[in-house]
Amino acid sequence: MAEKARGLPARRIGVVTSDAMDKSVVVRVERIVLHPRYRRYVKRSAKFMAHDEKNACRVGDTVEIQEARPLSARKRWRVRRVLKRAVQAALETVEV
Repeated sequence: MAEKARGLPARRIGVVTSDAMDKSVVVRVERIVLHPRYRRYVKRSAKFMAHDEKNACRVGDTVEIQEARPLSARKRWRVRRVLKRAVQAALETVEV
């Protein structure tokens, strides 16, 4: 029997909106779509729960997530890598 060939897992790039859970983050992925009636581009967003094995992600980080097998009831994605770290508010404030 020949094995069934599988495609590559889907990947998305988004921003971490919550890291309150242990080894899990919520990632918001935005996309731009053409409105069917008004012919204007509008932003649409979706939230994905992703597995973060090392608890490395923080709120505001830009990450790449990859589709995975079901890890829990709502978790179907893994954090592949952190693309850009969020700038901490403490470092931005200037002492007066």
